[in-house]
Amino acid sequence: MKDIKVIEGTFTDAAGRYAIVVARFNSFVVEALLEGAVDTLVRHGVKPADITVVRVPGAWELPVAAKRIADKGDVDAIIALGAVIRGGTAHFEYVAGEAAKGIAGVQNATGVPIMFGVLTVDTIEQAIERSGTKAGNKGGEAALTALEMVSLFKQL
Repeated sequence: MKDIKVIEGTFTDAAGRYAIVVARFNSFVVEALLEGAVDTLVRHGVKPADITVVRVPGAWELPVAAKRIADKGDVDAIIALGAVIRGGTAHFEYVAGEAAKGIAGVQNATGVPIMFGVLTVDTIEQAIERSGTKAGNKGGEAALTALEMVSLFKQL
């Protein structure tokens, strides 16, 4: 690795403006993801005034809201938070898949990093585990990724 230039983000140079797009559906889980994301950003030095929370009805609406936010050009990263819990119909596949594809499409079209903090789980228990109990808080993890990407983009 000698003489190879390596560029990577850190968690210490991530001051910037962050938007968190939050789905209200399954709010009993998603609100814990939001708390984890905000706590992580603030603990890493992001000023609360540099965090904007935007609420949408559900995971399906996350991509279009993220696109509108990214197009305005006044954020450095977006964190998309939601929870899609499998039921007895094919609805899960459509919502989860389109939310993922939509968010990826917005990120690629705009160049604004968008973290996918949408739980796609089989059971309510799995959702609870991933929103702050034994499997950690995926909202906080998405926020860490946002911090790293903002730091990385400052170097690129």
